[in-house]
Amino acid sequence: MTLKGYPALVYSGDHDSAVPFLGTQSWVRSLNFPIVDEWRAWHLDGQSAGFTITYTNNLTFATVKGGGHTAPEFQPERCLAMFRRWVCREPL
Repeated sequence: MTLKGYPALVYSGDHDSAVPFLGTQSWVRSLNFPIVDEWRAWHLDGQSAGFTITYTNNLTFATVKGGGHTAPEFQPERCLAMFRRWVCREPL
């Protein structure tokens, strides 16, 4: 989908014991897309809410601090902020 120009957001809670974020991160890296915006923290209300990296082909990977396997259940405010920013094409 990203090769056709559709943006994609892949995210993981950093406390996900079912699908650890490191596995998701490895999968995203295996796509071998060049990096557009290096790995960095993203913030909500002045506090770190996770980390993000952006690749070519409109692919963004993000972690949600304190998020479990169902990240929106564990961190609804952070996930909503992340999703809103992504949908509005704003940086996380």
